[in-house]
Amino acid sequence: MTSSQRETSPGPSKPPAIASPSASILLISPSNEILLLRRVKKSSAFALAHVFPGGHIDAEDGPLPPQRDVRLHEDSPTYRMGAVRECFEESGILLARSHETPSTLLQLSEGERDSGRQAIHSKKTGFQDWVRSQGGIPDIDSLYPFTRWLTPANIPKRYSTQMYLYLLPLAHQDVPQMLHIPTSDGGIEHTEAEFLPAEEWLSRAQADSIILFPPQFFLLSLVADFLKVTGDKEALTTETLQSQRDALLEFVKTGNPPWGEKCISPWPLKKEGKRLIMGLDDPGPELEGTRRKGDSERVIWAQFKGNEGSSGLKVGWRKDVTPKGLNDEENQEYIESRKKERENDDHDKTVERALRGGKENL
Repeated sequence: MTSSQRETSPGPSKPPAIASPSASILLISPSNEILLLRRVKKSSAFALAHVFPGGHIDAEDGPLPPQRDVRLHEDSPTYRMGAVRECFEESGILLARSHETPSTLLQLSEGERDSGRQAIHSKKTGFQDWVRSQGGIPDIDSLYPFTRWLTPANIPKRYSTQMYLYLLPLAHQDVPQMLHIPTSDGGIEHTEAEFLPAEEWLSRAQADSIILFPPQFFLLSLVADFLKVTGDKEALTTETLQSQRDALLEFVKTGNPPWGEKCISPWPLKKEGKRLIMGLDDPGPELEGTRRKGDSERVIWAQFKGNEGSSGLKVGWRKDVTPKGLNDEENQEYIESRKKERENDDHDKTVERALRGGKENL
């Protein structure tokens, strides 16, 4: 059974909508905090939600494989350029190296960066041309791939989003901290931009004081295990901060496949009250028959509220929501049986309405 068949209710099947290429960055501050931006209310996706800086890949970012080519869903310089460009457009933080001294980030004044953002937003210049005119080179080589997410097949508005990690220089390094202060884009797409510890973002989401969608919540949960900013963040030593970063980057290399290669297309494994428990092992319909796969060990809980986003988010182990006492082969058989049963489950239509209401933002 294909993932496109799993993700639709009974009836004639049709090809899933094309997944639009996009990219986002988990931007890590000099004190190991994570940048999130709050989307404007009028946004067509993620309205009022807190998101990582990122967005659609533009033609100026570079070439991409054809739409039906599986290579479209792989890390590439084009995705990296789009991620760096969107980060600058949305937050004002420029991830570019100095052409004269490539070992350091390009240092521009706030006024220079603001005028550049305005020129790029108004299409008076392209991002890469502007960076070159300032004596810089977009720093795409310092991005670490950190999962790809494919919107489920039954959703009419779909994305193929490459996620990255980027670590800003630690505070002891000779880089003016003003370069790392995010600002909104004046309400074009975002109204707020702020660095906070990953654990703080998770706490706010669990208290329903902010809106996070499953991909953001899941990745923040992973990062929070390593980047622990507790108490007085000014008291954290450079050695501690660097040790946390090293541990996170080592974690990214682990897994089968490694986190930099995982592709995740969430699917409803079961219901628990008003919440869906979603499996994360499926790579999505575009990658059926390939060796790509997601995370077979974890699941995520979420209650979708249509245009109001999601709540009740929690990450847990898949073994804890499947029957006890099964070996690996039996556990996989159980998962496959649940996927098949969904075709005729009474709650299928309820699940699909929930997905259409909220999970188009995955």
